[in-house]
Amino acid sequence: MVERIHKFENMHILFWLCKDISWCLEWKIFGLTMILPTMSLAIIITWVTRHTKREKFHNIAVCFWIAANSLWMIGEFYGYEKELRADAKYLFLAGILCIAWYYISDFFMKNRPNETV
Repeated sequence: MVERIHKFENMHILFWLCKDISWCLEWKIFGLTMILPTMSLAIIITWVTRHTKREKFHNIAVCFWIAANSLWMIGEFYGYEKELRADAKYLFLAGILCIAWYYISDFFMKNRPNETV
């Protein structure tokens, strides 16, 4: 299982870098094309790791991050940078809230007193 997910993660990194370098170089078509495989692999990785709470919440945050990043890229490509960057901040915030929820709930679960019956 670990080896299988590791291959997905490596491919995901490659797609994400291709998307972002396309953004940097203003290669609109290639950048837009790379959104689908990047986001798809992020969703697949999240689905495969859904049984491990830590991995699930971190990977959900990554999905929000890629969505926000892609929205911002589209805004820059097509002259809607201010509008779409403003919308992207909510996706970034959702990612941060996922991570915060995980760490806060994890903290309280670890520090919960033992219940005796």
